[in-house]
Amino acid sequence: AASTDTAYALTYTSSIAEGITNGTPASRLVFEEAGQYMVSFSAQIASTSGSTVNFWFWPRVNGTDVAGSTMKNALHQNGSVLVVSRSAIFNFAAGDYLEAMWAVDSTTGFLHSTAATAFAPAAPSSTIAITRLHA
Repeated sequence: AASTDTAYALTYTSSIAEGITNGTPASRLVFEEAGQYMVSFSAQIASTSGSTVNFWFWPRVNGTDVAGSTMKNALHQNGSVLVVSRSAIFNFAAGDYLEAMWAVDSTTGFLHSTAATAFAPAAPSSTIAITRLHA
């Protein structure tokens, strides 16, 4: 994050499910068909500070923050990395869009991707999986 206490939308560009496309801006995941969907989110957070760094994550639907949905996590060790995740069920109408939002209270906190090694593949800083449960 370039600034503290500022909401940023994450952008997902690969492996978007059938019937879900990137909108404008690209952070919008647009649902082509109405239905009930299970959304599973994860983020790998890290810090370069010995002080506590707080992270917030929440969904935004059609430009409105979803009430009661924020995940708050804290790191308190230089070099710490932690994976946070949550799943929730949403009802979307055709044309609705979802954004995954995040904020941090220190610019020493960041979303951490991991490069491939000789023994393990690379890991993205955040993932989102969306499954349609029924119409």
